[in-house]
Amino acid sequence: MKQNGQPVQANSSLLYNANMPYLIDGHNLIPKLGLDLNSFDDETALIERLNEFCRLSRRGQVEIYFDNAPAGMPDARSRKIGLVTAHFVRRPLIADEAIRQRLKKLKNDAKNWNVVSSDHQVQAEAKSAGAKVISSDEFARTVSETLRAGPPPGDKKPMSARELDEWLTLFGEGGGERPRKL
Repeated sequence: MKQNGQPVQANSSLLYNANMPYLIDGHNLIPKLGLDLNSFDDETALIERLNEFCRLSRRGQVEIYFDNAPAGMPDARSRKIGLVTAHFVRRPLIADEAIRQRLKKLKNDAKNWNVVSSDHQVQAEAKSAGAKVISSDEFARTVSETLRAGPPPGDKKPMSARELDEWLTLFGEGGGERPRKL
């Protein structure tokens, strides 16, 4: 299905543009994916799942916001971790406010973003900015379904003859000569 010439993914009753990047309220999403907010590495586990989601669904830009960043965190409050940019927000700011500021900075481009949050105020401000709003529950279902489904069928293309020669040369199998077909 397409909308405005862009592919649209249908998931339950929600339609959203599959190519639009995401701004995610991380602590809203953690429990929705069955992770424990009290776990020491809950943010890391979520980032790992989102990286796999991005890889499998071929979505490229995800920004996730976590509040209550530990005092021992390095000065760099934002880090690119694989396909995900994680923003660790320090007090007195909270993730909700950091998302609002990001939407404000995006100006008219906010309409090209999905905002994932269950916070009603964040949702209202995202809608006001023109962004598409996805509840944490709905997005968690999408992530879980994508991870469960794995790579699309036929995702792996066969190795070319040149690639096969390179591998055989690299690993010493026949000095670059391909095995003959029987």
